[in-house]
Amino acid sequence: MKIARLLAAAVPAAFAVSIGLAQTDTTDDPASPAEPDRAAALEQWGKIYQVFAHPRCTNCHVPSDHRPRWAGPSFGLATGEWIYHGMNISGGPDRNGRSTIPCSACHAETNAELPHGPPGAPHWQLAPVQMSWFEKPSSEVCAQMKDPAQTGGRSLADIAHHIGHDPLVIWAWEPGPGREPPPFSAEETVASLLSWAAAGAPCPAAE
Repeated sequence: MKIARLLAAAVPAAFAVSIGLAQTDTTDDPASPAEPDRAAALEQWGKIYQVFAHPRCTNCHVPSDHRPRWAGPSFGLATGEWIYHGMNISGGPDRNGRSTIPCSACHAETNAELPHGPPGAPHWQLAPVQMSWFEKPSSEVCAQMKDPAQTGGRSLADIAHHIGHDPLVIWAWEPGPGREPPPFSAEETVASLLSWAAAGAPCPAAE
């Protein structure tokens, strides 16, 4: 699988970034590799952020109110507009509705066939609250990705694997009839994340 090959080739570099390995000064060594291209790395981050900030992702990466959102053209809303889940649902402290109405009451493991019917994927639930980035700017989400306390303990390489293999994450690109997927593909997003990590994972200036 292409994602697996990307991870196998690039994970060592991303892992080196995530644990902060010291770099030897090779400025005067003509055989040393060129310095990472910060502008190119920020361009890769820009692509990643477009995916993370897309409604298919951000609608479930919500803050501690535990309330999923509806946003985007699928719901007739302009960019930046959103409403709370139409059934006024709360995921509750466990983020899967077990303490309120279980997400699985409507969300099966596959999408409904009717346009705008309940979407479905295995273990349907909200993202953990520490991984909330709903309405956060690019600079904040970027910093968040490099903080294991805000990624469920995941390194950048782990995040790449999560995007490429978790069925609920991959659902974003197969969201069912009537919904638009994020830009780029899962494979392209993994490749961008690994390239960004290998180049030092720079973040844009705060907005």
